[in-house]
Amino acid sequence: MKKVGTHLVVDAWQAPSDLLNDPERIRRALIDAIESGHATLIDMCVHQFSPHGVTATATLAESHIAIHTWPEHGYFAADLFFCGQGEPKEAMRVLKEALQAQKMEMREIDRGFPNSVLETPLKTEREAVELVG
Repeated sequence: MKKVGTHLVVDAWQAPSDLLNDPERIRRALIDAIESGHATLIDMCVHQFSPHGVTATATLAESHIAIHTWPEHGYFAADLFFCGQGEPKEAMRVLKEALQAQKMEMREIDRGFPNSVLETPLKTEREAVELVG
């Protein structure tokens, strides 16, 4: 595989509900995570749901970070995709600490091109889909 990036898929539990329901705290946690992960912020959107919950996305030069919170369950889900430079695991460590999650499960996925796609000239988009499965 020709790796082009690292994708982290994270579930975190036992975080204080007041932190998970605070859009400004989420925004600050994302900014700190981006800085610690050596990434470059392009744009950020933070949305507060009613009666509770926050969704935030950060568009990065390196790709993105998204976080979705369920304060009533002390739970958040995060998705970090970094291509090129950057340290997504360090960014995630900062998010976990900022939101005080006591438990976390993280899956790491290498993203990129299978060697078969790189070695075979493709004629159509359909052929590309068939090669990758």
